[in-house]
Order: sequence, then C-alpha cells, then structure tokens
Amino acid sequence: MGGKFDSLGPQAYKYIIRIALLPLLSIGVMGCKTDNASEHASIYKQPELGTRSTIPLLKKHGFKFKDLNKDGELNAYEDWRLPASTRARDLVARMTLEEKAGTLMHGSMSAFGDVDYDMARAKRLILQNNIGSVITRLSSEAKLLANGNNKLQTMAEQRRLGIPLSISTDPRNHFNYLAGASVSAGSFSKWPETLGFAAVGDPDLVRQFGDIARQEYRSVGIVQALSPMADLSTEPRWPRVVGTFGENAELAKLLVGAYVEGFQNGAQGLNPNSVATVVKHWVGYGAAKDGYDSHNYYGRYATFPNNNFEYHIKPFESAFSANVSGVMPTYSILQNLVYKGNKIEQVGVGYNRYLLTDLLRGEYKFDGVVLSDWAITLDCSDICKYGEVDGQRQEIPDLSTAWGVMELSPQQRYAKALKAGIDQFGGVEDPQPLIDSVKSGLVTEERVAQSAYRIMLQKFELGLFENPFVDEALALNIVGNEEFQAKADLAQAKALVLLENKHQLLPLASSAKKLYLYGIDADVAANFGFTVVDDVEDADLAILRLDTPFEQTHKNYVFGRRHHEGNLSFEPGNPDYDAVVKASAHVPTIATIFLERPAVLTSIQDKLDGIIGNFGVSDKVLLSVILGHYKPEGKLPIELPSSMAAVIAQQADTPFDSNAPLYPFGYGLSYE
Repeated sequence: MGGKFDSLGPQAYKYIIRIALLPLLSIGVMGCKTDNASEHASIYKQPELGTRSTIPLLKKHGFKFKDLNKDGELNAYEDWRLPASTRARDLVARMTLEEKAGTLMHGSMSAFGDVDYDMARAKRLILQNNIGSVITRLSSEAKLLANGNNKLQTMAEQRRLGIPLSISTDPRNHFNYLAGASVSAGSFSKWPETLGFAAVGDPDLVRQFGDIARQEYRSVGIVQALSPMADLSTEPRWPRVVGTFGENAELAKLLVGAYVEGFQNGAQGLNPNSVATVVKHWVGYGAAKDGYDSHNYYGRYATFPNNNFEYHIKPFESAFSANVSGVMPTYSILQNLVYKGNKIEQVGVGYNRYLLTDLLRGEYKFDGVVLSDWAITLDCSDICKYGEVDGQRQEIPDLSTAWGVMELSPQQRYAKALKAGIDQFGGVEDPQPLIDSVKSGLVTEERVAQSAYRIMLQKFELGLFENPFVDEALALNIVGNEEFQAKADLAQAKALVLLENKHQLLPLASSAKKLYLYGIDADVAANFGFTVVDDVEDADLAILRLDTPFEQTHKNYVFGRRHHEGNLSFEPGNPDYDAVVKASAHVPTIATIFLERPAVLTSIQDKLDGIIGNFGVSDKVLLSVILGHYKPEGKLPIELPSSMAAVIAQQADTPFDSNAPLYPFGYGLSYE
C-alpha cells in the first residue's frame, strides 16, 4: 500500500527495535551486547500469553511471542516489546482491503436467550466478514459470559493474521433496562443510574464505580464500554434522561471525566487493564425536539432555540482531558444550527465533517476512534420512516438512522461518513458496501487504513494480542462479589433524594408496624421485621414504589415501543396515581418514585407524607434508608416541573428554565 503503513522488512525491523531501545541505552540500562538474553530480561517483563487454538509460540532472546500469522518469523506486530503504534502500522500494512473493511464494522453478537452466542452466525461474522469488534448483550451469569467470550476469541485466533476481537457492551451495572441502550445487570454489581451519581455529585464515587465495573468487565472478556453519556438532559420529555448526568453542564463535566478515569484505569490513556470508553453522543443529543429520540425518524432533530449548543459541548471536555479512547456521534440532525459562523449541514452528526473533523479532531484534538451509532449506513424505506406500511409495523430489520442522507446509496454513505471523520460503523456486519466504495473510487483505501490503524492501536494498547482470554472460574469471584455490591448499595442509598418528610415521619423509629406495600417485595420487608398486610385498612403505614408516568404514542416504531415519551404527570387512571389515592385515604403513605425523567408530582404531593426520589434502588436499600440505617444524601440533578404546561413551554437546549418548578435543581432534604 505504501506510505506509513508499509510492513517492516528484516532490516527495518532491526532498526525499529534499536530505536525502541535508545532511551534505555541513553541512561545506561543496557550494556553493549543487545543480544544477551539476561540483559533483555532486565529490560522487559514477559507478559502472559494466552491462546486456545493452534497459535505457535516463538522464542527469542529468552522471551516468548505468539506467531499469530504462523509464518515462523517474529513480525513487528507480534513483538510485544515494540510500541503499540509501530505494531499497529505493521499489522495494517499486512491486511487486505477485505480485512481492513471488516475491522471498520462493529457488529452485534446475537445469542440464544441469555445462555450462549449463536456460534454459526459468529463464524460468519468473524471468519468470513472479518468483523473486528462486536457488542455483547448477554446477561448470563459471569462464568457463562466469560466462556462465551472465550469461544469468540478462540474463533478469532483462526484468522489469517490472528487478530483478536474487541468485545463491547452497553451499560450493564444499573437497574434500568432498555433494549438497544442498556443491558440487564444480571450477576453484575448493581449501582444507581448515572443520573443517581449526579444526585450525589461526588467524582470519587463515580471513579470508584468505574474501577469496579472495569474489573467486572475485564474478568468476563469485555474490553470496551459504550459509555458514558455526556449528553445534557435539557428536554425533560426525552426518553434517555436517566442515562445522563443531568442538566448542569459543570456537574456533568466533573463526573464524565471521573467515569472515564475509572473505566480506563487512569487518565493516561489505555493500558492492558483498561476498559476503553466511548463517550457519547457528540453533540447536542439531549436537546431533542419535542422530547422525541433520534433513534426514530420522527425524532431525528435536535433543536437550539436559545443558541445553547456550546453549553452541550462542555461535559465532553473532561472526557478529552482524561484521554477517552472513543467518541460516538449522535444520530440527530442539529436543526438549522449556525455555530461560530458555520452553517451546520443538515445531516446526522455521523456525516457532518465540520462537527467531527474541524471541531472534534481539530479544535478539541481528539485522536481516538470515532464509532458511529448503530445503523447509520443502512437503507431507510417507508416503513423505516413512517413506522407502518400496509398494516405491517416496523421491526428490527427495518431500522436505519441515515438521517439526512437517505437518498444516497450505501456505498456513498460509507464514503461520506469516512470523509466526515467516522472510523468504525456500529450495528453493521457486511463490509461489502465499504469494499465496493473503495473499488469504485468513492473513498481511498488509505483512508480506510487510517481508521483501521486507530482501531488496531487500541487493541494493542489493551493487551489483546498477547492474551484476549479470561479465567472463567475467576470471573465468578469478581463479578458482583459481596464487597462490590456493598459499595453499590451504599451508592444507591446516597443517591436517594428526600423530597418530602411531613411531620418528620422519616426515619421510622422501628419496624414494629403493619405495612401495606405496592411494588415492593413483601419478603424483603418481613426480613426487616415488618408485618405485611394485604388490606390497606389493616395497615399502620403504606410504602409505595412508583414510576415516572409516560406515554407510548408511536408503538408502530421499534424504539417507539421501547421508549418512554410524552406526559410526565400523575393523573387519574394511571395505576400508580390510583395506588397513591387508595393508600393515602387510610394511612400515612411514603412513596419512592423512579425518576427516569423529571416527574410532575403536583397531583400527588399533598397526598403523600414522605416522598423519596430514586435513580435505581433495591427494596433492601430503600427499607434500610426508611429505617435510618443509611441517610439519603442526594440533591436533584434535574428540576422537577410543576405542570406539563411548564414542560411544554421550556426550550429544548436550555437548563433550569421551567416556570416555577415544584422542586428546583439541587433540592434535597436530609434527616434531622
């Protein structure tokens, strides 16, 4: 191919080795005889080499190396003594166009239930399509997940160059499950949602969470986190508020950087103990027009009526300072935005050269991998746009998010996205359109190689070429262990926001009470000594678990069926509202509300004696707080509006602009 991606011949390889050792020579660490095995041993530490197939080992200077391409030679990309950049350049130069194109695909690994992967499909993706990265959505217990990921890596070892997989995941340590955006926690430690971390506001706690999640991920073979969300939740109806750090840019900025540092094992970039993070969604996703999400054609716009676009950039800055490894652009079209004199092209950000190349790479100096969100290059038919055609509603195969470029061919979309600044394409598994794009001259192979280099560089930095395998038995001892869950429980408690405590009802003096429960496990309450009754008229007290109200008026769309949209207010006919009316008519009533979006509590505020906002809390932790074993410490990271009229009057890009909020940003009581 020529240029900087030339593979290294024998003489060049010796030169690179010598250059790599120059710093050691200059400080006298090495003697004159660089071939002496004992002297090499004093410089380098042999890494653990893992293989589950027929990869032979080479012995040089008393060290072992994996002969990944089985040619009997120690090639530069196989030599763990060399810098990751040198190894990545050598490897990319050896790759065919087909292998490079497969590297630019980030596929989805389907499974049979939550037990195991579809290995026949995996074979097609890994061995035929050369896919280099896959997302796992398995939520099986740790040993099974580790075993499944080991099987995928064993298959990847069979490839011509022995290139390992990068296995990613959506967030999986929380309570909220949204297919396509998060994964059920399963056996992983269970923490509050990221919005709950914002309620605590402690970067050290976020860093601790990231470090624990990092250990859990790596123990099962997951090396990439498609998180955090640095989006600001300035539109209260938006379905993804709970996945953010709230609407305050400075608070979000403080916590986003801590999240990256925890997962990546420091702020110095990737190392073999890191989980690579992908901060998302660059940029402005939270300013969703009318609160609709841009997974859907009807929600494809973000809007900035108050010209607050720059405010939405701020949280990303701490991710860049922490050397975040990846950035995922938003699906959204930034409607009619003009920024710094630049009229923003009306395409999804994954196709926007100004936002990806000029702003992200130019002004903010980001040099990692830009990973598109899912399905931006796929065709969008009428059923994709309108959700239903001839009585047939939209299903997963109908999905596309090619907003603003639907008239282009797939080959043209790949070329446009690469020229805009995308490195890897999420949710696509067929590299042929990209290959065709190169062969037809729409984009150069050198441009494809540039992105392949960035992706391979991170694989080397993560240590995957030396050992992509994990100890399946050890994973059982790490994932969700008692120490980790105890810390997660404490975080759940700290994140609770006490909104009302009439007559100082909380904390309860004792559990010697008859309880009426709604949405809470009676066995858990009994373990605390409460007597649970079925009839509220027989109770001394009622404790209710409520959800923020929502609507689903777009059920013909896949994500319209999944997302919680629209109304935030408790109204008659809502089962949770009716439960409040029923209980509060007879006994003092405490309610906890899962604040996945900013609930309007006006209609139930006067009926409840205690109100606790939560961002994901177990029954055990909730009752512990009610009994005073822990204190609620959270402060609202979002304001709670007083009416839907106030919600509708807000501007999508602007924080704290609800008229007379019932509970303002930062509100939260504490026990006396």
